[in-house]
Amino acid sequence: MTAIRVPALNERVIARVRSRQDSLTKPRGSLGRLEDLASRLAAITGRLDPPLKNRVLFLLAGDHGVAAEGVSAYPTEVTAQMVRNFRNGGAAANVLARQLGVRVEVADFGVGQGTRSFTEGPAMGVSQARRAIRRGRELVRGQRIAGLDVVLTGEMGIGNSTSAAALTCALTGVQPKLAVGRGTGVGEAGLRRKRAVVRRGLEVNRESLHDPLQVLAALGGFEIAGLVGVILEGARLRKPVLLDGFIASAAALVAVQLNPESAGCLIAAHRSAERGHRLVLEALGLKPLLDLEMRLGEGTGALLALPLLEASIRLLNEMATFEEAAVANRLADG
Repeated sequence: MTAIRVPALNERVIARVRSRQDSLTKPRGSLGRLEDLASRLAAITGRLDPPLKNRVLFLLAGDHGVAAEGVSAYPTEVTAQMVRNFRNGGAAANVLARQLGVRVEVADFGVGQGTRSFTEGPAMGVSQARRAIRRGRELVRGQRIAGLDVVLTGEMGIGNSTSAAALTCALTGVQPKLAVGRGTGVGEAGLRRKRAVVRRGLEVNRESLHDPLQVLAALGGFEIAGLVGVILEGARLRKPVLLDGFIASAAALVAVQLNPESAGCLIAAHRSAERGHRLVLEALGLKPLLDLEMRLGEGTGALLALPLLEASIRLLNEMATFEEAAVANRLADG
């Protein structure tokens, strides 16, 4: 795969942000992680006042052959039905996007013509994975023409939490019992079956699990591969990439292993209730902004975290300094 050049984070801007934060009318560090978030956004964009107006949720959908193994509480046809719902504006992601003024890019990455079951061999060919990544990048470039300041990631695909769990196991070395969760809400029998399916997929594809692109092809989904492209292109353009839950974060794990420089542009919106998400965030070195015990996907967690980005930048730029407000600063030995 051709290397994607990601510009380095701007360390000088980080120093300027921290200097300004320490001069604002508040005790040093009192805004906690909002101060770190402002520094991160400034480092990504190279600006103390990064634009956050044009926000796009890239909501990618695809079918998974592994769904035939009984790993989901819902039938495969729900993927196509939910895509129609997204396009009609009736899903949770649409509601939140309208509230926040976010454009939604719904993209079909194999609905009706999805991957094969990874219990029988690779879910897709390496060339198919490459094409999906390339298409994800093209989606981001297309939205840039209309204006793009923040990239939000979302997905839909019955069976894709199984795929994300398998990717997590292959890329971090954890066992399925630690990475596999209930997804759409399967019961105890479904959870045991899901873990067994992941174990079988890892065994069947063990010869392909030494390279991140081959891991993606062996165990991933077309919409996950598309999200890898979305993440890589967002990072190349120096845009904040707001990760949603488990599936989007698994795509980010692939993206970072393909191109480690992309990690600097990632922001974890929330920690999903899905079991493996914590492991993926730890592997990425990310601390989530929210923990609402959600596991819906669709980009809903990313959407809910978006106002925190705006708040951190407004506080940085609009608060008065001690000097401007004629407020006494802390004592030198305080």
